[in-house]
Amino acid sequence: MAEPAKGFVNDLKDAVTPRAFLLVVAVLLLQLGFITSYVGALHQPKPHQLSIAVVAPPEVAPKLTAALESVPNEAVRASVEPDAETAKARIKDQKIYAAWVFDPAGTQDTLLVAEARGPAASGAAELIVTKVAAAQHRTVEVQDTIPLAAGDGKGLSSFYLVVGWCVGGYLVASILGVSAGARPANTNRATVRLGTLALYSIAAGLGGTLITGPILNALPGSILALTAVGALVVFSVGAVTMALQCLFDIIGIGVAVLIFVVLGNPSAGGVYPPPLLPTFWRAIGEWIPNGAGTSATRSIAYLGSSAMALPLTVLAVWAVLGVAVTYVAAARRPLLGRPTPNRV
Repeated sequence: MAEPAKGFVNDLKDAVTPRAFLLVVAVLLLQLGFITSYVGALHQPKPHQLSIAVVAPPEVAPKLTAALESVPNEAVRASVEPDAETAKARIKDQKIYAAWVFDPAGTQDTLLVAEARGPAASGAAELIVTKVAAAQHRTVEVQDTIPLAAGDGKGLSSFYLVVGWCVGGYLVASILGVSAGARPANTNRATVRLGTLALYSIAAGLGGTLITGPILNALPGSILALTAVGALVVFSVGAVTMALQCLFDIIGIGVAVLIFVVLGNPSAGGVYPPPLLPTFWRAIGEWIPNGAGTSATRSIAYLGSSAMALPLTVLAVWAVLGVAVTYVAAARRPLLGRPTPNRV
């Protein structure tokens, strides 16, 4: 009876190597990180520095802005706009989320919002202004200045489109790495792999745009512009995943999941826009491709392509960084390990 037990112990030692054990622990930590990040970011949205402008006569505006600024926990960042049209333009330019238009001739005011910038932000602005106005013995009528498309009921289509693009980016890079060796054998092979990723990115960008646009009628906007952003999202995520594999082998895939899934998705501003996210996720969201891509696609679809400079720059930097690290790692391969010329 002792012999089978000894055999089992030997098999166990053979099967559960220190590397396998560490990888399982890493997966467990990644899973717990996923739960922590999503629940931490999304379980209790509270407005912080939600930008609401006031349109009112000079003798009234300071009183209203002070009332908004007095909302606890720095929930509101109040400002003053000269008229309703300017306030609407500022909403479309993504400078403010809402505007309280005071009616000096009566007691019913107007709250200008934009559902296209996020229904959660519009709802938060409505709750805040309605409560503050009630304390002033006034009522508020909500006016949606940039409504969502009929097929984009909750305003989440741009976010889910970008999530799909990000998933495609790190999956295709992971497949290329697993099937052909995590680190390209040389710079020529790196070029082939990055070229494959570029072609895939264009196809994925166009495919996602056609599905959410003409096919499902979920998201309006220029097909060419959305395709270009989609291709850049896929390529930036894929190139960075490729670079991480070059640096850390299969562990690089886990690092990519940490960045783009665990951290990137809940901070992207899809479910809740940045002012409703906790500090950590609010701080990182616009600097990760998920958040940059969501901002860019939403801007193209609804906001006249305003405020595109930052998200496009973020995506371009990630793409350039991924390409650069991949080439450096491929060039150093002969120094780091035995070349495998038959691998891509």
